[in-house]
Amino acid sequence: MVRSSVLGYPRIGENREWKKALEAFWSGRIEEHEFQQQMQDIRLGHLRKQQEKGVDFIPVNDFSYYDHVLDTAAMFGIVPERFSYQGGAVPLSVYYGIARGTQDAAASEMTKWFNTNYHYIVPELNGTSPLLTENKPLIAYREAKEKLGIEGKPVILGPLTFLKLSKGYNPSEIDSWLNRLLPLYVRVLQELSAEGAQWVQVDEPILVTKLDEDDLTRLKRIYETLTASAPNLNVMLQTYFESLEHYSDIVALPVQGIGLDFVHGYAGNMKALQVHGFPTGKILGAGIIDGRSIWKASLHDKKAIIDEISRYVSEDSLIIQSSCSLLHVPVTVDHEAKLGSHLKNALAFADEKLDELVLLTKAASADSDTLTSEHMDRSQQAHKAIQLSDERNRADIHQAVKGILKQPLVRSLPFSERHAIQRDTWQLPFLPTTTIGSFPQTAEVRKARLLWRKGEWSPDRYNHFIREQIGEWIREQEDIGLDVLVHGEFERTDMVEFFGEKLEGFAFTQNGWVQSYGSRCVKPPIIYGDVAFTESMTVEETRYAQSLTQRPVKGMLTGPITIMNWSFTREDLPREQIAYQLAYALRQEVEALERSGIGMIQVDEPAVREGLPLKEKDQAEYLTWAVKAFRMTTCTVQPSTQIHTHMCYCEFHDMMNSIESMDADVISIESSRSHGELIHSFESNTYPLGIGLGVYDIHSPRVPAVEEMTSMIDRALRVLDPGLFWINPDCGLKTRGAGETIASLRNMVAATKFARVHHS
Repeated sequence: MVRSSVLGYPRIGENREWKKALEAFWSGRIEEHEFQQQMQDIRLGHLRKQQEKGVDFIPVNDFSYYDHVLDTAAMFGIVPERFSYQGGAVPLSVYYGIARGTQDAAASEMTKWFNTNYHYIVPELNGTSPLLTENKPLIAYREAKEKLGIEGKPVILGPLTFLKLSKGYNPSEIDSWLNRLLPLYVRVLQELSAEGAQWVQVDEPILVTKLDEDDLTRLKRIYETLTASAPNLNVMLQTYFESLEHYSDIVALPVQGIGLDFVHGYAGNMKALQVHGFPTGKILGAGIIDGRSIWKASLHDKKAIIDEISRYVSEDSLIIQSSCSLLHVPVTVDHEAKLGSHLKNALAFADEKLDELVLLTKAASADSDTLTSEHMDRSQQAHKAIQLSDERNRADIHQAVKGILKQPLVRSLPFSERHAIQRDTWQLPFLPTTTIGSFPQTAEVRKARLLWRKGEWSPDRYNHFIREQIGEWIREQEDIGLDVLVHGEFERTDMVEFFGEKLEGFAFTQNGWVQSYGSRCVKPPIIYGDVAFTESMTVEETRYAQSLTQRPVKGMLTGPITIMNWSFTREDLPREQIAYQLAYALRQEVEALERSGIGMIQVDEPAVREGLPLKEKDQAEYLTWAVKAFRMTTCTVQPSTQIHTHMCYCEFHDMMNSIESMDADVISIESSRSHGELIHSFESNTYPLGIGLGVYDIHSPRVPAVEEMTSMIDRALRVLDPGLFWINPDCGLKTRGAGETIASLRNMVAATKFARVHHS
């Protein structure tokens, strides 16, 4: 009999109850005992929902109080020395200190989880002595069984992936660290087995990336050890996000099940299955339902994939799964009352994907009934209706983009000549200071926006309020002493949603939230049709801000790749073409800003790297069209117009050539959260354009000292041209309070003045 399974469920709750509980606890509005009770209620509600929908294998320990990688580190007592951890179960004060920082200790690095918009906390191994502080999968297993009668499937991040994602050790030390960690994993699994657990899901997504022979040897050792130590516990070795590297070696590992992604890794995994078959006696967890898409599946097409897989795997050895955790999609479509019926009927969020899984599992069984077939037919009709809609078939947009792509996408002068013109035009001081764009979105700002959206404030009243905020922060920036100012983005809920609301081809949910990092949730727009520019989007606020000051004010746009990567995109058009449509629309906005007298324009691309394919063979093609889309957006401006861009929270070391090819006059890039490690890449690779390395971490609720930022500036100027160097925070200041923002920026300006004296 075919069975169903889920790899993980969203943490945040239908109405972001999880986020609200975290922030209430952090602010001191609730005590720890109340917080823990709220967390349990949310967690059990998620399990109960999966139980009621009929999922066979329900994951436990996929729930987290912040991040699952941080959970794994905490479970093994891997806590950086600066947090004064005293042993035992890691208290919440230390746990959240690692994630968010304290006034006395910087937070651990945060970076993207593979090629998604989810961020994990990077474990720091140096100076730690791993030990099992508490068996989190066991606790979760017991809770599900005792409270709900669920025979849960505990989830744990695998040893190789955990080590590969960690920092603080030399590559030559990986086996030494494995020697320390493997006995702890053994104990976790042995205790689960003793408790009566049937299956454990061991996540090893690192297996879809490039591995060497030493890694394969480590894998064999890891899973021989784990299965021998807990022979009565079934191990599902789970992969996702792409196809396996070294398929034959991995399916031969001594585990009872292998989980493969047949969505994003469809081509490679299906080919491997067809060529090499699948081992008899093992369970195949087939990731059929896309855990990263919000569109209904074409269930007849999915059933055809299952039929092909069934040629190599018997019915009782097959589990139909989500392709990855449902963490990456919103919770349910049920609350989306404002979407058009043809669009809403085409959507499937986490809960609807559970229904699809159960339906497909029934369809794949020998006793599939007529009712199941009827449900599949209705789903297929909804899927096709959106495909044929007018919004997806605009010839004018397709022809315009095609015509632009025939033209050279280059600035009229090279950077060296533009730089000289811009230096004379702007007359900026040595080591100019600026910010990334946004200023604090206070409760007052959010309340005003809500009142306007509800119709309780007129547009005139709301616009007057926004102008007051802009004026206040222009004066504040001048008083702080910044050289290049921003208008603050008070009119924007989100750097992607704001633009999507003003472009055609986008739709917006009321409650389509997903977790980005910690309690930070985003509500990605849906690009469901062809994208088209209708009218200027940012000119009014930017021009008003510039009228208040003699200092330059940057126009602020979100770039085409980031809008695409931070939206849920249509599946009927290649992502490259979606990027070009966005670039064409944004190009018209850049030109409108320039016509209005704005001579510095920032086109942010913080998400350009997260779209990078996991397979090396596919990366060059993606970077080529990503760069082309950015240049399409910016290449028509005059040489005196200075184009800025911004990137953050990714590993940039291996794509600096592509960043340079974007030909932005100035790039600001995160380096503080990674403790300045990006600076190392410039020791052997020069960067010939303007650059600002973020000198302090804005995601941590602390005011960095002048000396701290001075040290970061000094390190950067050892490897970068001081004549091209800018000083800025590492990201926008939207989430920070006004007081800490002003104090931090004053310290940044003080550090800059010190650097000007010592580096001029």
